[in-house]
Amino acid sequence: MHTTISDGTDTPQEILERVREAGFTMFSVTDHDAVKGCRIIRDLRTERDPLFIPGIEFSCKDEEGKYHILGYGYDPASEGINKVVNYGHSLRMKKLQARLDFLKDTFRVVFPEEALKELMALDNPGKPHIGNLMVRYGYTKTKEQAIKDYINKVHLKNAYVRPEQAIEGILASGGIPVLAHPVYGSGDQLILGEELEERIDRLMAFGLKGVEAFYSGFTDKLRRAVIRIAEERKLYITAGSDYHGQNKLIELGDTGLAEAAELPEGLICFIEDVLMKP
Repeated sequence: MHTTISDGTDTPQEILERVREAGFTMFSVTDHDAVKGCRIIRDLRTERDPLFIPGIEFSCKDEEGKYHILGYGYDPASEGINKVVNYGHSLRMKKLQARLDFLKDTFRVVFPEEALKELMALDNPGKPHIGNLMVRYGYTKTKEQAIKDYINKVHLKNAYVRPEQAIEGILASGGIPVLAHPVYGSGDQLILGEELEERIDRLMAFGLKGVEAFYSGFTDKLRRAVIRIAEERKLYITAGSDYHGQNKLIELGDTGLAEAAELPEGLICFIEDVLMKP
């Protein structure tokens, strides 16, 4: 789940309230390249609230493609993960400025100074935030159109955290690194079969410990494909909704677990090991 610290529309406090109302027993927040939301929820949470697992989602890229690396159960105060967070934030701000310059030079998209100050003051400004501004000032009708037809036209090189950096930072902070929605690559790319296995094996060489097999966007076939690979390699299995509030049409808690006849061993092991963490 994502909060306003990254690209969600619910504040950390609102996420906690929604989780309480939903009656969940366990939840995690995985803001992009940020631990601030987890710190806030930890401070707000009471003993009567559901178990909270600190999470994060690093947007990564290397010569082989793009990856979203999740980290679960880490220490938000650890130097290891904050080093990667700070590096990722610096890259994000450079990409933000490059996108704004591109929109201005290529499409004559210009925002008022006050709007730019608000954008720069956000914890982790990204494409959705620029898209929302384009809608607000009449350049496009929807955020999705802004991203597809304008923002995605700029191609930035070497402006990503590498997957090995993310995995190393998560491990150094006592966390469990997990590949988010493994079959999804860049854009509409779908990765299956040997290509998916090779992708996971390469990340395992860096220290990857799990894969997200239950995901709101997965069909049963995709779910089973990821579970098979996880079981063959004795990897943890996780479940995530990718809830973004109003920024995505995904319901709170929609992980696909409700459709499972039984929980796979990798998911049970993940829950047990996370519960053992201090």
